Amino acid sequence: MISTSARLLRLVSLLSTRPMWTCRELAERMAITDRTVRRDIARLRELGYGIESDPGPWGGYRLSGGTRVPPLILDDEEAFAVAVALRETALSGVLGSDQAALSALLKLRQVLPPRIADRLGEMDATFVHTPRSEGRQISPGVLLELATICRRGERTRLSYRDHAGKDTVRDVVPYRLVHTGRRWYFVAQDIARKQWRTFRADRVVQVQPTGRTVALVDPPDPALLVSRSIAGVVYPLYATVRLAHPMDQALRLVPPTIGTHRPDGPDATIVEIGGNDADQLVTYLLSLGTTLRVLSPDPVREALLRRTRNLFEDNRDRQSR
Repeated sequence: MISTSARLLRLVSLLSTRPMWTCRELAERMAITDRTVRRDIARLRELGYGIESDPGPWGGYRLSGGTRVPPLILDDEEAFAVAVALRETALSGVLGSDQAALSALLKLRQVLPPRIADRLGEMDATFVHTPRSEGRQISPGVLLELATICRRGERTRLSYRDHAGKDTVRDVVPYRLVHTGRRWYFVAQDIARKQWRTFRADRVVQVQPTGRTVALVDPPDPALLVSRSIAGVVYPLYATVRLAHPMDQALRLVPPTIGTHRPDGPDATIVEIGGNDADQLVTYLLSLGTTLRVLSPDPVREALLRRTRNLFEDNRDRQSR
């Protein structure tokens, strides 16, 4: 028979996985009696967990926001997972400032069992991170505000600074936050323009919820919208390239955030990629490490031929020495 504390932990874990559980379902899942379930629910409420219940044969139990912060109970693997996530968050800068993640990690480490702290120490000694981008970072507070209005679907007045540094005010209906690995993007419906838009979250100056929730009709795929938006940045020069790969493989080679794709039969894909100049485009194309053909324009094709000839001649000359 498992201990009472372990049983309570298991009960909280189950309640967090579904919006509603009946008493009978919980009893069967945990192999205990209905009476024990009701008694454990009462214990959790005494500990500060907000657990609501609906009467009747179709009623049950569900977690809700409590008025007090309940004690956080983690097993070894969960504690290790949380500590690693906080460490990676601090090192990657995914939340902009690393102070909040570092502070939380230091507090957690003070109460970790020695065996878990030792495992984290081993990671510190063996993992190496490349320097992160020094570009504009998002405030964790702003990110939390954006996540909150997305969850609530609450019409919001957004103060936004565009790429030229101009401040604007937009009335939007928030939908999702998308993280690309480099930046956070806020996907929302621009009410005045009646269009779905993507906003760089680090350019959001202020968030003013109106308290009015709006039901969205046929929202787009947020990740795809962000990918197309990034790929749609206007560049001075574009190259059209044929890759000898079907569409799914071509998308792995050239992500949709880099180029736009269209199939060319079952075994090839045409990709359009933008860049600042021909040399930059050629550098990127060579980095793909695959067979390709530049269809247009001529300056990119000539730059590619010039680069490959120079590489060939340089290596041939060295071989003959």
